[in-house]
Amino acid sequence: MFDTMTVTKAGGALCGALLIFLLGKWAAESLYHTGPVAHGDEEVAQAYTIDTGASEGGEEAAAEGPSFEELFASADAAAGEKVFGKCKACHKIDGSNGTGPHLDGVVGRAVAGVEGFGYSDGMVAHGGNWEPAVLDAFLANPKQAVPGTKMSFAGLPKPEDRVNLIAYLQSLGG
Repeated sequence: MFDTMTVTKAGGALCGALLIFLLGKWAAESLYHTGPVAHGDEEVAQAYTIDTGASEGGEEAAAEGPSFEELFASADAAAGEKVFGKCKACHKIDGSNGTGPHLDGVVGRAVAGVEGFGYSDGMVAHGGNWEPAVLDAFLANPKQAVPGTKMSFAGLPKPEDRVNLIAYLQSLGG
């Protein structure tokens, strides 16, 4: 069924297909070059530039909105309970530790303050208390807020989700 000639034909077909794709890539790169083109010592600018406003503080304008305090004042603990579903895989609220420390009484508690839980060095070095604003920054991007944390969660990008979760955790008390 498979003799030497069949294997040779299959290998040749594979090499031929790869060669066609390689030549096609090379031709496409030469036809549709998108990088800057230099003529001699001067660099030629693009035909047109789309102004995004980033150089004029456009990022600041995009970041403007209600402050954390305004959002937190209108937070909904019931909605935060739904957001807590993302945390249940690692955290418990019954006083026992899971993969992560328990979260009952976390609002106002000292960072790395649960006895018997093995915190990362970055979390222990962070210090302070889990005040609502600190929790908000941590929940937005845990790896950036506490470098070296063991928490692999990417964070909650929506400010409303964060304040609702914090309100829910605060309602649990300690």
